[in-house]
Amino acid sequence: MAALKGATSNAVLKFEPFILHVQCQTLQDAQTLHSAAVASGFRNSGITVGKRGKTMLAVRSTHGLEVPLSHQGKLMVTEEYIEFLLTIANQKMEENKKRIERFYNCLQQAMERKAISSSHSETKEKNSLLCTHKNKRNQGKAHDPSITEDHEKELEGADGLGISAALFSEED
Repeated sequence: MAALKGATSNAVLKFEPFILHVQCQTLQDAQTLHSAAVASGFRNSGITVGKRGKTMLAVRSTHGLEVPLSHQGKLMVTEEYIEFLLTIANQKMEENKKRIERFYNCLQQAMERKAISSSHSETKEKNSLLCTHKNKRNQGKAHDPSITEDHEKELEGADGLGISAALFSEED
């Protein structure tokens, strides 16, 4: 307070909320991040696509605070009002911290969903390849009596392990 009373120019109490700019590889990635941002309370967030196709996401909100306290060295507010403003600024800081934590959690969940989704896509591709492999093997068996039942079980066992490893490898 003493420093504020001794000021010879303008003094302003200012709080600025979290702002994050992210360059995204695809519009879909930007939309995923945007959904997480809006769900977390950053309702002023937006996506911009530049002339050269650069996709940028801005994560931001509007809960800032800027209040003049002195003008040309003259204190314009009471000490009680400054204490009130500090309480509000601290509340805004706490809310900002909570929004950042929510954004982080929403982002983690979105990335997990994306990983699971891509894992399912990879599994479908492997299953498709597995079906093709089995069909080719079965066609060969019909025409080649040299394929034994033991060899067929060995191949099926290897195929099954490959799929279960893909499904449960790093997810648990």
